[in-house]
Amino acid sequence: MSLLPSDGAFGSAQRQRIFQILVLAISVVYVGRLAWLQIIQGSVYKLKAEAQAIKQVATEPFRGMIFDRNGRAIVQNAPGFSITVTPYEFTNESCARLSKILGVADTLIWQDVQKSAKFNKFAAAKLYYGRDVDFEIISAIEEQRDSLPGVDLIVDPKRQYAFDGNASHLLGYTREVAESQLKQLGDAYSPGDLTGQTGLERAYERNVRGIKGLQYVAVNKNGQRVASFNDGKSDVAGLEGDDLFLGIDTDLQELAEKLMGSSRGSIVAVDPRNGEILCFVSKPDFDPRSFSGKTGRTYYNVVRDAPGIPLLNRATTGQYHPGSTWKPLMALMAMQEGIITPTTRLPCVGGYQFGNRFATCHGGVHGMIDYKTAIAVSCNSFFYQLGVKVGLEKFHYYGSLFGFGQKTGVDIGEEKRGLLPSREFMDKHVGKGNWTNYVLMNWGIGQGEVEVTPMQLAAYTAAISMNGQWNQPHAVREIYSKTLNKRIKVSYESRDIPIKKEYFSVVKEAMRAVVTSGTARLVDLPGYDVCGKTGTADVRKGQPPQSWFICFAPMNDPKIAMVVTGEGAGYGAAFAAPIARKLLDLFFLKQWPADVARDTTWTRKPGATPRSAAPADSTPQRKGPFAKPYAERPVATLPRPATPVAAQPAAPQR
Repeated sequence: MSLLPSDGAFGSAQRQRIFQILVLAISVVYVGRLAWLQIIQGSVYKLKAEAQAIKQVATEPFRGMIFDRNGRAIVQNAPGFSITVTPYEFTNESCARLSKILGVADTLIWQDVQKSAKFNKFAAAKLYYGRDVDFEIISAIEEQRDSLPGVDLIVDPKRQYAFDGNASHLLGYTREVAESQLKQLGDAYSPGDLTGQTGLERAYERNVRGIKGLQYVAVNKNGQRVASFNDGKSDVAGLEGDDLFLGIDTDLQELAEKLMGSSRGSIVAVDPRNGEILCFVSKPDFDPRSFSGKTGRTYYNVVRDAPGIPLLNRATTGQYHPGSTWKPLMALMAMQEGIITPTTRLPCVGGYQFGNRFATCHGGVHGMIDYKTAIAVSCNSFFYQLGVKVGLEKFHYYGSLFGFGQKTGVDIGEEKRGLLPSREFMDKHVGKGNWTNYVLMNWGIGQGEVEVTPMQLAAYTAAISMNGQWNQPHAVREIYSKTLNKRIKVSYESRDIPIKKEYFSVVKEAMRAVVTSGTARLVDLPGYDVCGKTGTADVRKGQPPQSWFICFAPMNDPKIAMVVTGEGAGYGAAFAAPIARKLLDLFFLKQWPADVARDTTWTRKPGATPRSAAPADSTPQRKGPFAKPYAERPVATLPRPATPVAAQPAAPQR
């Protein structure tokens, strides 16, 4: 018996419709699922298919920003892109292609890879020649990604400077960590990482460097990331570096640098009430922007070997004879020891006779002269006599009270002690019995063996203005901790010098007379009672003298103490004092000199780097392979390594 109709039809019309709907529904489900897998979720499954392993990748933190006393962000960060290489996965083919993309000889690339392999051949390390690459190189690497095993791109922050100046010896610069440093610094650094080399970048490296984060990513057979692991839930976030808040006055800093121009010397200004550095200039200097991002390997050597030694921090390591700026200290010594009183007069006959030697006074014959007049006209004869009367032991004792012959402890890092001679020093370097008290005459006018740094002289000037309160000079006033989310005030040394306050008042009156009727009358700023002292220190016979000027203001409520010096610049009244006057005008009257040009780009647009100082390659151009076809860069012809990375010879250290 058959269930089918005798005419061969497949059941009724209703049954046929049900069957057709069922077939259609099944087809829609299959097609829909296929579309979901192939079209909507296709990229996800492709990444999963390509992923061969899970890789741990370090993420670079942003270094802490640096702010001036008015809250301006003068040192900021900007994201850049750098190339990393994993030595274990890097091949000859990768090197050849990367060499053409970067325009760098493959031998030089192998040197970097070899150095990284010594540290950890399984970890990705930044390539020196692949730092801060532009958009064209990024595009080329992405296009040839499948042919570059072991090569990847990371976000690599770089420094930006938002003011019309350098402040290079104050701020310092960052540079790739050396191989020798890696052994000392431990696991916190890897090859290719940046570390502070000088200035605040080095002194506060532990604070500003931040803490690296960790990303877990799925990688393909070439060791390149294809997806994040576990949707990023397993990643460990990094921590930005702490921010530094300085006492620096950016306007004053910019003007000081411009006024020094191409001269060799330095300017240091501090707030005498607490020791905060208001401006810090050492000339010649260098542009720290050139150490940020992409930097030629030979740039450091160019700066190091340049005339005038731009890398030398003259403000803290330059050691000079202080000349007549030393005379206020001699008067304080003599009055405290009872050798003279404020009214004591000593003879000046155009010089002073000591034994069979006669030392001249450059100001001619002054006759019977008191201390105030001697300071105002800078009479050498008066201070020749004080040097001899004070004696060697007391000379050394009082000099030490003001911090001479020792480091000030300024938080910039590099600093020298200067030289405060003692009996032991003279016996050792001159020979016992080979010198007489005639040396005290030279010391009395800041010559001979006496040497100071501009930073020491700034702290000394500030101490006089504060009636004997010596405050340790420093750049950083506060640190904003990203861990604690609060500002932490930094404490520094403050001490009283055991000399009667009345004697400081006498010295300040004499320094005021220098400005009102003496050698620095052009510095007199009406209403601000500027006190100062010019200095002209002999260097070597036949060479121009060292120019000095120290000052503070106002006399009875000091807000600034300053030192200006120029190597071989001549008289203090001719070079140093005019610079100080313009800086005082800006500090108190907010008057920028009309004859000094200034780029105010960053003031009109906060955070912008001045056009005059911006490196040409600091901002990648918005272009791509469709706007401009990529062209391989010319490569210098160098011998190529014939052996794989594991057997490469050790690369010479940079």
